[in-house]
Amino acid sequence: MKRTREMEKQQSSSKLRFIIQELSLLAVDHHHEDHDHQVVAEVDQLNIPIKPFLSLCNFLLHLLDKIGPTMAVMRQDIFRNIQRLEKMQELNPTLYSNVVEILKIEINEGTSRKVNSCSKAFVWLTRSLDFTVNLLELIEKNIEVDMERAVEEAYETTLKPWHGWISSTAYRVAQKLVPDNKTIMDILISEAKDEETLKDEINTFKSLLVPLLVKIHSVLKHYGLDRLKAA
Repeated sequence: MKRTREMEKQQSSSKLRFIIQELSLLAVDHHHEDHDHQVVAEVDQLNIPIKPFLSLCNFLLHLLDKIGPTMAVMRQDIFRNIQRLEKMQELNPTLYSNVVEILKIEINEGTSRKVNSCSKAFVWLTRSLDFTVNLLELIEKNIEVDMERAVEEAYETTLKPWHGWISSTAYRVAQKLVPDNKTIMDILISEAKDEETLKDEINTFKSLLVPLLVKIHSVLKHYGLDRLKAA
């Protein structure tokens, strides 16, 4: 029994490093393309592999689960959007292995702006990752940052511009219930080994994720999906 608990702890603490490895593989692929002078000029020919992207989103779910029910609103949105993309990918794993292909299909069918579209799910998952990067940057700058204020600042920058009044109200209530700094730091450190390792891994995670998000935003802008708002 003790061995099982130790294994579970080890698996939990390795999740951040696993995501860093996933992002590193993507970064290697991009570097290889640059080296071979095979950079794709047209945005609609870019490849955004759906599995690593969903792994990132599931890692965010994992963190929100550890924080607890105070982030239930955000967790529910992310979970629903992950499920939408997963179901689409399961229909044809080969065809739908690239998110860009899914966007193109929905745009051609005229369904990309519908409430339950995969395009909308992708937009909102991207914004959730934007929120995550922004929040981690604030924590990285000041490990003792007031967490409620940091969450509010990250929300104002990344999610609020696209929320209607109902969503904004729900998030304002959730912000007031965010755990204190010590609780959040204990959760984050459980994903690393210690505070110093946490800082290093946040920096690595961020340095790999930001270029991917830049690429994704260029795709969203190209297809006119970058300014979609909540219903």
